[in-house]
Amino acid sequence: MKTLVEIANRLAHDETGSTSIEYALIGTLISVAIIGGAIALGDQLGVTYTDLSKKFSGK
Repeated sequence: MKTLVEIANRLAHDETGSTSIEYALIGTLISVAIIGGAIALGDQLGVTYTDLSKKFSGK
């Protein structure tokens, strides 16, 4: 029967699944960057279209 120390050592050195976790973190960071950029771009486009609308309507 394995002792608690042997089980803890085995779990501490087990690296299975770490690559998928790293890829998930990278994907999350990229998604956050894309969403942030889209929000900033959307806000700027809204301002630009509002300005163009005012210029064409003569206000």
